[in-house]
Amino acid sequence: MAHDPSIGSVMHLPILKARDPGQPHRAATQLELLFDLVSVIAIASVTAELHHAISSNHGAEIFPRFAFLFMAIWWSWMNFTWFASAFDNDGPVYRVLVMVIMGGQLLFAGGVEHIVETLDFRWGLLGWIVMRLGMIALWLQASRNDAYRTTALRYAIGIAFAQLCWIAMYFMTRGNTAAFFTVGILVFIVELLVPAIAEKARNTPFHRHHMIERYGLLTIISLGEIVLAISLGFAALFGEDALAAPAITAIAALVIVFAAFWIYFAEENHLPDTALGTALSWGYGHVLVFGALAVMGAGVAAEVDLAAHASHGSTQESIAKWLGVPLAVFWLTLAVIRDRHFRLGRRAFALPAMAVLVLLAAWFGAPTTVFALLSVIAVLWRVPMRVE
Repeated sequence: MAHDPSIGSVMHLPILKARDPGQPHRAATQLELLFDLVSVIAIASVTAELHHAISSNHGAEIFPRFAFLFMAIWWSWMNFTWFASAFDNDGPVYRVLVMVIMGGQLLFAGGVEHIVETLDFRWGLLGWIVMRLGMIALWLQASRNDAYRTTALRYAIGIAFAQLCWIAMYFMTRGNTAAFFTVGILVFIVELLVPAIAEKARNTPFHRHHMIERYGLLTIISLGEIVLAISLGFAALFGEDALAAPAITAIAALVIVFAAFWIYFAEENHLPDTALGTALSWGYGHVLVFGALAVMGAGVAAEVDLAAHASHGSTQESIAKWLGVPLAVFWLTLAVIRDRHFRLGRRAFALPAMAVLVLLAAWFGAPTTVFALLSVIAVLWRVPMRVE
């Protein structure tokens, strides 16, 4: 009977060899896109909770919980994305382990509403454990690659240690207390330190252009939260009691989406080099890009509710801050993690200056139409309009 090499590979957990960081035409795989789909569900779940809180004028109370959950979702995506760029072989064992991670992420996402309401993340913690077990197994496979053994083992040990910290936090703190959020911040710091420490042994061979594409895809997913809110605004036009005001909000929000897209993708070369410091600041800084877009989605949805007379306690003045502040954060973050690396001349001042203007608009309770107008000005100032 002929020996099937695939059976031996599965049984012996084959080495995950490093990918070529200079491979031409490297694009996202179908498995990575499936992982993004799972991330969409998780992000939409937590953003919906913030939307309802803003509409009932409890946004400030719920925001720390939103930030906590959003960080967890982003961190799961980021852990997988950077690993895949360096070691993805699309083999059967690799696929199974990634699917295990996706299952854990969906278990975590399924408990978002319960976690936001109670801060009891028992089942969320179980989902997180499942994700981490899959990720640790992937790093242990990569550790069989002699060139990256130390780096991979540091990742595996660091992720395991961070997970033990989350488990300890669950048993040592109570939800909605200062201790809960303080310890949570400390554990997130531990998480963020793992790559910084592991990569000092030897940088993993991530593909720069592949990472630029992957981050661009998650940016589009985050913009989808605003697009979802826009659809709610246009829905008010249908039926016997049609309302124009929510649709006007939706049109203005659509302008903001197009402007944000144009500004984000103004530069093809988002990541100028592969130096550890640059990669970490660019990679970590994007959590503010993604989070800001998700918060804007919640803010637009809340303004649609207000225009449709479906909100409970919110006002234009309160909602404006949920549009202006994240829009300013989005622009300022891009100025820091991307624009400062390039010679842009006068265009270098566009995003910081426009961020100040949107903060002023938020302070005075401006509607979405004003933020749309400021977004158009930002595009005209920041984006080169000549086709080369």
